[in-house]
Amino acid sequence: MVSAPRLVIAAPASNSGKTTVATGLMAAFAARGLAVSPHKVGPDYIDPGYHSLATGRPGRNLDAYMCGPELIAPLFAHGSAGCDLAVVEGVMGLYDGASGQGELASTAQVAKLLKAPVVLVVDASSQSRSVAALVHGFASWDPQVRIGGVILNKVASDRHEALLRDALDESGLPVLGVIRRAPQVATPSRHLGLVPVAERGAEAVDAVRAMGERVRAGCDLDALMALARTAPALPDAPWEPAYAPAREASGPVADGPRPVVAVAGGAAFTFAYPEHAELLAAAGAEVVTFDPLRDEKLPAGTAGIVVGGGFPEVYAPELSANEPLRRAVTELARGGAPVAAECAGLLYLARELDGKPMCGVLDAEARMSGRLTLGYRQAVAVSDSVLAVAGTRMRGHEFHRTVLEPGAGSTPAWGMHQPERRVEGYVERGVHASYLHTHWAASPEVARRFVAHCRAR
Repeated sequence: MVSAPRLVIAAPASNSGKTTVATGLMAAFAARGLAVSPHKVGPDYIDPGYHSLATGRPGRNLDAYMCGPELIAPLFAHGSAGCDLAVVEGVMGLYDGASGQGELASTAQVAKLLKAPVVLVVDASSQSRSVAALVHGFASWDPQVRIGGVILNKVASDRHEALLRDALDESGLPVLGVIRRAPQVATPSRHLGLVPVAERGAEAVDAVRAMGERVRAGCDLDALMALARTAPALPDAPWEPAYAPAREASGPVADGPRPVVAVAGGAAFTFAYPEHAELLAAAGAEVVTFDPLRDEKLPAGTAGIVVGGGFPEVYAPELSANEPLRRAVTELARGGAPVAAECAGLLYLARELDGKPMCGVLDAEARMSGRLTLGYRQAVAVSDSVLAVAGTRMRGHEFHRTVLEPGAGSTPAWGMHQPERRVEGYVERGVHASYLHTHWAASPEVARRFVAHCRAR
């Protein structure tokens, strides 16, 4: 049963201020002593880091493309259990989803699946009376999407606010907040979006505090909480990592010592869904984080390594300089240990990145590119690996500005047919390395298979 009061924070388009408002609401309600559950629609890894900083809880993604619509409410229930309020930040514009697939993976679809009221954040910086037509269009487009109010962002002055409020009086939708233009609520960006929290330290703390203060000053928190409480209970049972792997046909989790799975973290490797570590632990692993920038050794007893996404291109000199750890990773991988690498992890395992020596596990070179590779993908496992058996179908996404040459090994990881037919990635000994980001909650047998291979060493 899903009973947490909840709000979905959406906007007509990207760059309207969703992250500022959503993070600010999380921080403002947390400052009131509420347990706030943070969520993000779509695959993005960076915004949830700010959400986590605001709430003290893991930021969790709700992606209907990668996980399927049927898992949205259970994953939400898992994350929001025991919380006083859940805030869900949307993605792009309210009705934008997976390209060419209707509402799939859109904020609107997730709001409907959660039966949650939507708060529309409108960038009002270049309009006055037109705001009413904009809001009316979004509120009437899909009758199943319940827009419960508007927050006006980037408002210039008292006069500007008065014009906007007058225009919206006849819309029937309340103005739940007005946020003035303020540079202190902005956050720096670079080639893949916002700079992650882990790289900003005290600056990120200050930014989240500023967001909370601006939202608290400009929004009616009591009215927003009242709106959140109008969300009805949902019948869905929470997703459970301990239950998900055990349902698979491969049988129960084996007894015995818990193999150590070392998961890369730190500033260079910040892209990870919390459900992955939960599934690894549920499958019997002892999950230990290590920092490839700082640690010169792998955790004691490491039986397998998971290296997710992040920004190794930003830290290539520092990663290269940590030769003892690179050597340890290489020795373990060449000895046949299970290694799962996604995107940044793929680059770290390459021979070099932008001319800097990396681990050399893969005979490939990586470099920065001016071209953005972005989008959802449907993939099929080309061969058996530590993650999947040949023929396994998974959905994922790509998000990078790098090029790996060659892009696939003699035994590729995945076959894809969108946006073009190709093979991609590497399966060598116990290594599975690919640009593709996946969400293991959709295929919990991936974690179970990986841990089984670690245990077999």
